[in-house]
Amino acid sequence: MAGENEFLLHALLMGIFITFIYDLLRIFRRVIPHNGFFVSMEDLAFWIYCGGEVFLMMYHEGNGSLRWFAVLGALSGMVLYRKLVSGIFVKYVSLFLTRMLQFLAKCLAFLARPFRVACRKSASMASKAGYGIWGRFRRGKRDFKNRLTHSLKVLKMVIKK
Repeated sequence: MAGENEFLLHALLMGIFITFIYDLLRIFRRVIPHNGFFVSMEDLAFWIYCGGEVFLMMYHEGNGSLRWFAVLGALSGMVLYRKLVSGIFVKYVSLFLTRMLQFLAKCLAFLARPFRVACRKSASMASKAGYGIWGRFRRGKRDFKNRLTHSLKVLKMVIKK
């Protein structure tokens, strides 16, 4: 009887652990949003990992046989954690991490500001002088247009003859 109670406790803790790991995934998705493909891949990896963990627990403690009280214990652990901790944990940890990332982004933007200003000034001076990437692009565009116009004029002259 004592072994079964210990097994039930381990199953309950496994349910809490599985739900906690999924909450970490939920926090990651709130902080760094991404598309459905990556969400599906994360879910697939999560369920493969959880299946392996549950299998190992059942193998080591239940001698490889499926015990329904262990399944109910894991389910109870999941529900218990979800009702008591999950909502608050996900909300406040994701809020904290989002704010921290926003603060870091503002700090990096502030530190990079002198470089952005210097790059803008040099780029505007280069484009005014006709140098730099945009000046070359404008000259190339103008030259291409002139060549195309000249080619069309020659084609019209050839067709009229």
